[in-house]
Amino acid sequence: MPDVPTVKKQLSTFQIIILGFAGLILAGAFLLTLPFSSRGGAFTPFGDALFTSTSAVCVTGLVVRDTATYWSPFGQLVILLLIQIGGMGVITVAVAFSLLSGRKISLLQRSVMQEALAAPAVGGIVRLTGFLIRTALAIELIGAVLMMPVFCRDFGLSGIWMAVFHSVSAFCNAGFDLMGTEVAPFASLTAYRSEPLINITVMLLIVTGGIGFLTWDDVRKNGRNFRRYRLQSKVALTATGILILVPALYLFFFEFTSLPPGERVLTSLFQSVTPRTAGFNTADLTLLSGAGQSVVIVLMLIGGSPGSTAGGMKTTTAAVLFANVCAVFGRRENVQFFERRIGQETVSAAATVLIMYLSLFFGGALTISLAEGLPMGTCLFETASAVGTVGLSLGLTPTLGPLSRTVLIALMFLGRVGGLTFIYAAFSEPGRNLSRLPLEKITVG
Repeated sequence: MPDVPTVKKQLSTFQIIILGFAGLILAGAFLLTLPFSSRGGAFTPFGDALFTSTSAVCVTGLVVRDTATYWSPFGQLVILLLIQIGGMGVITVAVAFSLLSGRKISLLQRSVMQEALAAPAVGGIVRLTGFLIRTALAIELIGAVLMMPVFCRDFGLSGIWMAVFHSVSAFCNAGFDLMGTEVAPFASLTAYRSEPLINITVMLLIVTGGIGFLTWDDVRKNGRNFRRYRLQSKVALTATGILILVPALYLFFFEFTSLPPGERVLTSLFQSVTPRTAGFNTADLTLLSGAGQSVVIVLMLIGGSPGSTAGGMKTTTAAVLFANVCAVFGRRENVQFFERRIGQETVSAAATVLIMYLSLFFGGALTISLAEGLPMGTCLFETASAVGTVGLSLGLTPTLGPLSRTVLIALMFLGRVGGLTFIYAAFSEPGRNLSRLPLEKITVG
């Protein structure tokens, strides 16, 4: 009987990225359930371990167990490794191990790396990955050394571990902290609100990790010659500057008016930087006005830049949508940045991402509000934090039931891998229909 030919369906790059993140989350959850991962020496419920692992891999920072008081040193190390791998990207770290072992990188692996790093081309991707890994580790080391004097002053030799943990967590935009044993559970960095060294170092780590790996490459190649940067880097840096300065001014003049001037500046800047998408806080966010919390929600949804350790819709998405509004108001046919025209497909993708994030944001909040009987405004803050992979909280997350935690897990995962990545992985077809339907106009607005 003749052999029946078998057809092997090759996974797409988007499916590989999603499976990589999912596999790492499950492996981390298994390790965190083990007795020696908790301080009490008991098995951790799988639901709590899964939530923590998802939050770490997706560099979110939302927790149902305080990181310092519940998890043992081994558990904290597992969380730190999950943050590091999730922040740099599962594919990036896997390729780094391949490079160290001397294995040849296949064309498929290069294609996956290109998608994971949001690189414009496959050419030079392996060399770029090596540069990114070395630079990331160097930046985290510098951050740890800078914070070490303060943490060693306050915690003795354990301050070394505190400095390393918070440096990696800040650079990867994760927001996990170890302040629970010395300050209070879920305290974040509120005890260091007036400490310039900690504030400035953490802010610089957050911004550096969140501006995008390709921007680092531009800085390395072109230095201060901003005109020679890629358009993506120009837009990311400009949007990042605006999204730090404008909210900081609002917070300074309208929210933290009772603080001394120096502390007021640090607190305003820190709370402007951390929503995109780091999750640390040096102020009690429940004391913000409704307008202040709304500003934070918008920042959380926007997030960082493409190909970075941050999540959210991305700064470039927000910039393209804003530029499209300006183009419509100015009756221009195309969106423009820095004397360059943006294709309509980019504008369409940005609009799709916006609708997707808003749907997840509102849909998740509505589900939690109905399931828990909680105010919609509080639920919106938590879902924005989850889908933006931020980690800021109004104290709601640890009190939620299984259904609501499942909603947050799904939002964190989708927010980290990217909504479009998930859709392309689920619905992309090997062949595309190139025929087009008849064109007809419709009035909007």
